[in-house]
Amino acid sequence: MIQETSMPWRAVLSVLFFPIFFQEQLFEFAWGAGNPDWLMVLKRIYLLVPSAVFVLGCWITSVALLSVVFRQNRREFITELIVTWWDFGRSLFAFWGGLLRFIFYFVASVFIMVRILIFGLWGIVTDILFFPFRMLKSVGSNVLNPSIPWLAVFLTLVWCLMEGAIFTYVTSPLVVDTLTNLTGAHLSIGFVRIPLFLFMLFIVLGSFAVLSTWSEALKAKNIAAIVRITVIELVTVFVEVVFLYREFVDSLVPWFAQHSQNFELGIVGTLLIASFAWLGIRGMTWFLFASHGAPTLMAIIQGTGLKAKAGGEKTSVSSAFLQTSDFLKSLKADSNWINQKGDELLGSFILPPLQVVAAGINFCTLLVTSQHLFELPFKSLKDVMESKISPKRIVKDRS
Repeated sequence: MIQETSMPWRAVLSVLFFPIFFQEQLFEFAWGAGNPDWLMVLKRIYLLVPSAVFVLGCWITSVALLSVVFRQNRREFITELIVTWWDFGRSLFAFWGGLLRFIFYFVASVFIMVRILIFGLWGIVTDILFFPFRMLKSVGSNVLNPSIPWLAVFLTLVWCLMEGAIFTYVTSPLVVDTLTNLTGAHLSIGFVRIPLFLFMLFIVLGSFAVLSTWSEALKAKNIAAIVRITVIELVTVFVEVVFLYREFVDSLVPWFAQHSQNFELGIVGTLLIASFAWLGIRGMTWFLFASHGAPTLMAIIQGTGLKAKAGGEKTSVSSAFLQTSDFLKSLKADSNWINQKGDELLGSFILPPLQVVAAGINFCTLLVTSQHLFELPFKSLKDVMESKISPKRIVKDRS
């Protein structure tokens, strides 16, 4: 179109539309279609956006120079136009330098994350490897200097299980015969032993609970409670001797008969031996571990809470995983530093292209309002959010 006009107008139009003489070649060079892949990528990253803004600035400069004739503050406008081109030049260097800065921050962030990941995994691995040793140390400390007598509780439970299993084995034939006579159906011992074992276990636990309550009443010297619990204890002894320990003694009668002739123990002798057996077993287990284990079990069952003694070492998962807990604590303590590094990495990624885009926007706002929207170059993301003028101010200035 310019070539078809006359010579004077051709010169004028060439000055006004001068970007058309180089913009196509500039975009083709910045696009890098025929170049190797690595060079094409670099050109599109480093040259495409600056080329577009440069062409936009050339067109706006052409239109702005035509509008000088109609403007009032021509000198200030021309000055602002020159400053805009200066800001665009600075934004180009900030853009190219910002990309290099982003690469540096990205590599440094990846190195830091890898280091944190390696230290975290190392801490987890070491905690898993040394977890059994730390637990053994904690268990040993609790056994030697306990806050709660867990060893006594464990031994009490083990003894109750053993005693319940023994009485289940001894009384299973009697229970099977009794239930068979009641129901008229033949029942197998294997079918009866599981509920019978649970029943025996509860009876043994109840026996220790009565002894624990009776000892506490004796310590408190509560006469009424002592008398009441003594009656309950006598009934408990009677039930255990007649129904449990008697069967245990009856199972030993063949052994007695092997070492004597015409052996007849009788009911009185059976009950006496059963009573002494109950007294001996209960006395030994009570003074050995049940006097400390039974009250703790009752506190757990009743939900009254455990009273820990002073000096006991607390065993917890965090104390067993020292490296992992310390690593998590350090991450929480350094959360502000991590957020700061994240903002720096994000800013180094966003700011470089925004530098050039903001320069193009400044060309547009200069043509419309004779003012810049942004102060260039940007130094942080906060500068992007704070513009020099706002759209409301633009409308106000025009009015």
